[in-house]
This record gives sequence, structure tokens and C-alpha cells, in this order.
Amino acid sequence: MTTVILLRHGRSTANVSGVLAGRSTGVGLDDHGRTQAKGLVDRLAVLPLAAVVRSPLQRCEETVAPLLEARGLEAAVEDDLSEVDYGDWTGKTLGELGKEDLWKVVQAHPSAAVFPGGEGLAGMQHRSVAAVRRHAARIAEEHGPKALWVVCSHGDVIKSVIADALGLHLDSFQRISVDPCSISVISYTPTRPFVVRVNDTGGDLSSLVPKPDEEKPEGEGEDATDVAGDGSEAVVGGSTGVN
Repeated sequence: MTTVILLRHGRSTANVSGVLAGRSTGVGLDDHGRTQAKGLVDRLAVLPLAAVVRSPLQRCEETVAPLLEARGLEAAVEDDLSEVDYGDWTGKTLGELGKEDLWKVVQAHPSAAVFPGGEGLAGMQHRSVAAVRRHAARIAEEHGPKALWVVCSHGDVIKSVIADALGLHLDSFQRISVDPCSISVISYTPTRPFVVRVNDTGGDLSSLVPKPDEEKPEGEGEDATDVAGDGSEAVVGGSTGVN
């Protein structure tokens, strides 16, 4: 049911200043982040992208802008893929927040963490996963089950979606790393999702190009290791691609 490329926005001004930007306005990419965004054009050039969906925040808009221009695409803006609403924590430094009792909960028991004046991480995961699956179904209907598409969002959002696809409890999502402008890839099928890549910042992406349909001998069923119904095999015990 389509393969989604989860793209974290490029490095932002808040990333380098150690501030929890949250949903603050006016937080864009820094010079390095803009270079990363331009590099996506060549990096994803081999992939036949059907659609792009992004968070409404400025840093995501700036990250996908060069790609959209190169492909002649328009991004669908999805509020449910926005950054966590950190409430009263928004705009504070990570040094300040690290002294809060809630910080320990965020790190060790995130499913119980609710930010003062904001949302809980469990609620964030629920809305984010639902949004990805909703768009996956829409894009599969419009472009077919082998469609490749991009979601540009934020670190905690992407980690929560990956955790769901891996069948991990949200309390384990802090074990996942998602760097600025990295991509993680999930193939959604009718039976279960397959996590294809995590936190990839420079690997060859040609293996993601959908394979043509091949006629199977009569009586031969779908192979249990067929990730996306395209004849490709999942490598049992292989690397997850974490840098």
C-alpha cells in the first residue's frame, strides 16, 4: 500500500542554538540546512515520486521547496504531521529543560509525558501515524500500490511513526535516531508495514525504485519475504541502516 520516505527537515537555526523550537514561527533553515535541501534534488533524482506531504512549519516548507520546483510538484500540507506542541516548553533551551522532572519522563517513559500547556507524546504518535496511513491509502488509490512518496516532518514525529511500524511501544522511541535531512523508509502493505531504512543520510536509493510486475508460475503464492509485493526480498538479519 505504497512506500513512504520520511524526511526530517534540514538543519534549522533552532537546531544549532539548542532551543526547543516546537511550533514557533520564523524558525527556518540555516545555511547548512539550505545546502541539505538543495542536495535532496540530486539525491532523490532516481526515484519516481508520486507526491509530497509536509508539516505546515517553515523549516519543512523550505526543505522541500527545491525538490518541488525540480519535480513540478505541489506539497499537501498536513497539520497532523506538525511538530509536537510543547506548550510552555516552547522556546526554552534544552539546558533549562534538562533540569525539569518531566525531562526524565520524556526520556524514560515518553508515553506518559504531557507537556504543560501542550500535548502528550502518545497523542502526537496517534495523530502522526493516522495521518501517514491516511495519505498512504489516498496515494495508493490515486497512483497505485507501488507509489513512492515523501513526508517531510520533524524528529519526534518521524521516530514515533517508525516505532509504530516496528511494533515498538512508544517508550522505546527514544532509541531511534533521526538526523536533520535524513530519510527513513517504510513500505505499507495490506498485512503489515516493513521498515526499509532508518536515518539514512547518504546511501544509494536506487533499490527503492519499484520493480516491474513479474508473472508468477501457476500455483505459486506470494513469498513471505516480499516486502511491497514487488518481488523484492527482505534480508533476514540484515542491517537497519542506522548511522
